[in-house]
Amino acid sequence: MQPVVEKLSGLERRVDVVVSLADVEKEVQAQLKRVARTAKVQGFRPGKAPLSIIERSHGPGIRYDVINDEVGRSLDKVLSDSQLRVAGSPQLEPKTEGVEDGTLAFSATFEVYPEIEVPDLSTLQITRSTCEVSDADIQRTIDILRRQRAVYEAREGRKAGEGDRVTLDFVGRIDGEEFEGGKAEAFPFVLGQGRMLPEFETAVTGMAAGETKTFPLTFPEDYGSQQVAGKTAEFTITVTEVAEGVLPEVDSEFAKQLGQAEGDVEKLLADVRTNIEREVKARLQARTKGSVMDALVGACNFDVPKALVKNDAEGRVAAAREDLKQRGVPNADSLPIPLEAFEAESERRVRLGLLVSELVNSADLQAKPEQVRARIEEFAQNYEEPAQVVAYYLSDRQRRAEIEAIVLEDNVVDHVLSKAQVTEESVGFEELMGTN
Repeated sequence: MQPVVEKLSGLERRVDVVVSLADVEKEVQAQLKRVARTAKVQGFRPGKAPLSIIERSHGPGIRYDVINDEVGRSLDKVLSDSQLRVAGSPQLEPKTEGVEDGTLAFSATFEVYPEIEVPDLSTLQITRSTCEVSDADIQRTIDILRRQRAVYEAREGRKAGEGDRVTLDFVGRIDGEEFEGGKAEAFPFVLGQGRMLPEFETAVTGMAAGETKTFPLTFPEDYGSQQVAGKTAEFTITVTEVAEGVLPEVDSEFAKQLGQAEGDVEKLLADVRTNIEREVKARLQARTKGSVMDALVGACNFDVPKALVKNDAEGRVAAAREDLKQRGVPNADSLPIPLEAFEAESERRVRLGLLVSELVNSADLQAKPEQVRARIEEFAQNYEEPAQVVAYYLSDRQRRAEIEAIVLEDNVVDHVLSKAQVTEESVGFEELMGTN
């Protein structure tokens, strides 16, 4: 008789699985005999120990494994016959009531994947971002490259302003006591780069070498050091040098510094434009893809398996710990990172992943080999030896799979854009690049 699959709540299901003790013991005895042929037992030649001794030493472990195998096979058959797709691992609990003699019974509780209906794509409202790259944008980028290569020259009597490198001594006190990390000598930083807290930079602005100032500074509540977070310190600073940044000319030497071997300024400017336009294209695609994915996930509200959400959240916690370790944070493995902090985003990711998978299958949007190669060739243009990069990606299965995933997402985005209500949105260059 086919076991009855009981529907609990949402996607949760339960089914009873029964195995025959006779079948279990038959398999246990067969495995014991196989073990006995080669078992080394003290006082006996190899393979000559009585089966009763092998039973005492190996029986419990073998019996445990056999029961698990039998239950697993029985459960797999039930799920296959019922055409259920299980999400996560079933939870097994032994049953004692109503169990027939000569059998073992277990109750298996699990979640199933939801039935997913792709929303009507023609009702989705999508924003497609656009951006024009102007000559002024190119010039601003060149200016940034110049500032990154500035040479700083000390100026006597110069008052510190944005872009100047200031060298100073400072000491901070909270309630009259110095604190760890609150003191330094001959400390240099460039005003306007955001390396110091805004209140600190404001206090330094306008000071000249030889001047001293005392001022209060309140640390943000989320400051990296818990010792001072949210507290107000009194800082005393003494400026020892103000150096003006002298920008390099846009000439042959500057072009060579940026990798233009011939020192050709026109070629440098053309390369900068090409790189900027490539970056702009990638960011525009990312914004448009975000709009598509937001619209898709907002158009559906099916249940998602809690097990998949938990797995995703646990993965994000592990990634967060690894990131903390890379940043040198002590005790990153033991810091309390609540799973609940990631659950909402993990639920969204799982729901979107299930929906996109259904859309890919229903609309035949799988990545085609020619699309993958074209994307690899496009990506390879970022390197000096594009042909080598193409060969590497085509020969490495994992790297190729990464590109296939990108192409698949592109196919989904293009498909949705072809069906949905699309509004063009012009985005400023500085906003797009995050420089405003």
